[in-house]
Amino acid sequence: MRAIKPKIAFFGTPEFSVKILEAMKNAGFLPGLIITSPDKPKGRGRQLSPSPVKVWAEKNNLEILQPTKLNELQITNNELQNADLFVAASYGKILPKEILEIPKYGALNVHPSLLPKLRGPSPIQTAILNNEEKTGVTIMLMNEKMDEGPILAQRELEYLISNSQFLNLEEQLAKLGGKLLIETIPKWLKSEIKPTPQNHSRATYSKLIAKKDGEINRDEPAEIIERKIRAFTPWPGAYTFYNGKRIIITKAELKNDALVIKRVKPEGKNEMEFSEFLKNNPGFSKIISSFG
Repeated sequence: MRAIKPKIAFFGTPEFSVKILEAMKNAGFLPGLIITSPDKPKGRGRQLSPSPVKVWAEKNNLEILQPTKLNELQITNNELQNADLFVAASYGKILPKEILEIPKYGALNVHPSLLPKLRGPSPIQTAILNNEEKTGVTIMLMNEKMDEGPILAQRELEYLISNSQFLNLEEQLAKLGGKLLIETIPKWLKSEIKPTPQNHSRATYSKLIAKKDGEINRDEPAEIIERKIRAFTPWPGAYTFYNGKRIIITKAELKNDALVIKRVKPEGKNEMEFSEFLKNNPGFSKIISSFG
């Protein structure tokens, strides 16, 4: 059978999405339209900053839509209306039914967990926080509910979560997700895959992470604090306060069930070795001793 070359519209926002796009491009599935989040203010100057997906799309000369709300999406857009297939990867919003019904081959989502486990917006961080034994990637057929659609393909990641930093785990899952997606698309287009409904009774969930979630509870066990540091670096950062300043712990490890801090980023300063920080802030050692 002759290979089907679908017209694709892609929904995505962060670096995870970019890695999926690279895999699609390399496999000959370059989208004709990119839908991503609006530019957001960042840094001290609060200057508007584009999403990683927008930056990638501009480099590849692709048409871009950035709706604030999905009901503002330009349904009349030709590339959107003529799309045969939608692909989403960490877009950040649930697509409504009227949008999902546009492409004849439906909408595929690349989700970085083994659904129905860890539905929701932060499955990678939550896998680290929960110290999950395993994780992976799911390609699912989207419906108007959050990560509840039937599964087309799923693959476990052969990578230890127990010592993983967020960025490392995100990269591994993105590579796996891109590979699984480009294997799945041709099979789905040729009706060689039958969607498998999820077992909703086994569903677990991740939540939307806020900046306040990074604050360290000094009464928590050292093991929990160490996981939080790995899960929340680089954002929102696992932090505590000293002399009225936020101190983000960027690297730590466990030794004999105690937390050993390696690197920190004091408020308003660059990241540094913890030993350097202690030279000018010896009193911080008392705070550390209260952890766990």
